[in-house]
Amino acid sequence: MIIDIVMPKMGESILEGTILKWLKNVGDRVEKDEPLLEISTDKVDTEIPSPEAGILVEIFYNVNDVVEVGKVIARLETEETAATEFKSEVSEEKKISQVEEKLVEIPKDQKSETEEIEKGTRFYSPLVLNIAKQEGISISELESIKGSGLNGRVTKRDLIEYINQKGLEKEKDVFVKKEQQSLPEKKEIIQPLKQGPIVDYNEEGISIFDFDNIRQKMAEHMVHSVNTSPHVNSIAECDMSAVDKIRKKMKDEFEKNEGFKLTYMPFIADAVIKALKDFPLINSVIDNTTIPFKAIMKKKINLGIAVAMDNGGLIVPVIKEADGKNLIGLARAINDLGKRAKIKKLTLDEIQGGTFTISNYGIFGNIIGTMIINQPQIAILGVGAVKKRPAVLETDDGDFVVIKPIVYLTLSFDHRLIDGALGGKFLMRIVHYLENYSL
Repeated sequence: MIIDIVMPKMGESILEGTILKWLKNVGDRVEKDEPLLEISTDKVDTEIPSPEAGILVEIFYNVNDVVEVGKVIARLETEETAATEFKSEVSEEKKISQVEEKLVEIPKDQKSETEEIEKGTRFYSPLVLNIAKQEGISISELESIKGSGLNGRVTKRDLIEYINQKGLEKEKDVFVKKEQQSLPEKKEIIQPLKQGPIVDYNEEGISIFDFDNIRQKMAEHMVHSVNTSPHVNSIAECDMSAVDKIRKKMKDEFEKNEGFKLTYMPFIADAVIKALKDFPLINSVIDNTTIPFKAIMKKKINLGIAVAMDNGGLIVPVIKEADGKNLIGLARAINDLGKRAKIKKLTLDEIQGGTFTISNYGIFGNIIGTMIINQPQIAILGVGAVKKRPAVLETDDGDFVVIKPIVYLTLSFDHRLIDGALGGKFLMRIVHYLENYSL
């Protein structure tokens, strides 16, 4: 039977991918889940596995071709005999290899990296090997990583998780050394962002340049969202004193244990999750492909956190089943996904399936903003910068002006499903949980 292999959908805003490398040629046998090719998008680089075992009979696109999602890129002939022959051949080759190793022992210092890979206990895809090489991970170290793929194969996700954990340990060592040296704390310097391509103006003072692929896809996604959802915005002021007190109390021990700083975002994410449980209709997506429209409520909360990428784009990695995580777990997930998002090291699964999104424009110092909904979700929360502001404290002895850490929260929601009353109550419930935060 001949089956089509198509360019997969890799996120709501990703409509095409670029073929980086074919790992198999026409006529090659391939096993189920074995990588066929490597592709790149604006937001992730990944391998495309074979859906079935068989023989690759046709390839329709070449390396560097840009292919739309859903297009057939290759065809595979699935045959029981082909799969059986392939397994038999691999088994026979393994036996021959084992015999050869017993007869001739090659000195370790004379083995090339390729020979060491071929005689390893597991198969490593070219993408995994490339990442390992870039990160300075040796073959012996690669062998020690526990694989979750077919027959214990180390997948891209396994390697990235290992690298990330390794990075956290390095950060902990650096932190301990700094603590031992008692160096004065340095204020973080915010580097200016790139505002676009460097261009030359003509005699009329005009410069014209085309949108790059990332900007084009962002533009299309934003226009689609605005044309789809009637946006309504609500803004609330929130006193972060309770959160600030807890954060300051636990920040030193947290950084020592985790290797990164505790920010306000995990607290805000935790409050959002609690509010979504109180107002489950907000945790929905709209299916507008049918008449009448359908609202699909999701029991599990998959929380998206918008991240500005180093190349100027925007990506929304998703914390799956965020409602099952505590504050520390949320902090770890936010830090991990944020780091890997900026260097295009996320997997396809990690940028899909979100049910609600948080956008932290406050990281740039902005205090108020309005967001465009991340389709097909129905709401998005914008978080401004936490600033110390004068506030009125009411007491039995009169009113007093005190200084408090204040943040402005903006909720953009889809008026097709959420009316102003529900949207306003949901936003104020988030404020309630933050202003009365306790562990």
